[in-house]
Amino acid sequence: MTDGKGKKQDDAPAAAVGPATAAGERTLALRLNPVRDSDQPIVANYTALNVAPGMVFVDFGFIEPGMLAALPRVAREGGKLPEAINGKLAARVALGYDAVAQLHKQLGRVLAGLSEAASKAAQQKS
Repeated sequence: MTDGKGKKQDDAPAAAVGPATAAGERTLALRLNPVRDSDQPIVANYTALNVAPGMVFVDFGFIEPGMLAALPRVAREGGKLPEAINGKLAARVALGYDAVAQLHKQLGRVLAGLSEAASKAAQQKS
């Protein structure tokens, strides 16, 4: 997105960071500014974790959706499954254990919100 002068604006949402407490959370606004093409989304439909001393490597990959859809059909029909599937590594992210714990909390909140929204939508249809 650009402003009226052709200058690129950062429209990334501010992330809340800070130590969490049992009674509530203390947060500090943090804005991550893009570098090179880092603001371009990466599509991934596969993840893998590799643990190393002090770090967790998260691999985000992409497997062709046609291949993913064909595998169950081939298995049901008794066909031969491939020994390996080729996909593309979209990104590899190395995280410290503290960042993994924070990511776990954030994903938990997202999933809880999605679950709540789905249950509300189901109740409204009834």
